[in-house]
Amino acid sequence: MGAVTPSRRNIYSRHEIEAGARKAADHLEKKRQTMNIARSFNNWRKYRETVSELGRMTDRELNDLGIGRADIRRVARTAVGF
Repeated sequence: MGAVTPSRRNIYSRHEIEAGARKAADHLEKKRQTMNIARSFNNWRKYRETVSELGRMTDRELNDLGIGRADIRRVARTAVGF
């Protein structure tokens, strides 16, 4: 193996930079996927809480809000952003 010349040093540096950039991009992609899973779970939980709360209301209370009992799931989906 010969001496490391400035041009070979630049090649190694470029290779290391590219490898580091790929590693960082992979890490960010995994983090994004994890955040999407967490966001989906939180949205589902909020949806279930909303359905549960509206389901405990009387027909009169729902009517005061302009919601029919049959509309509870639709209203909950809209509230959460599904």
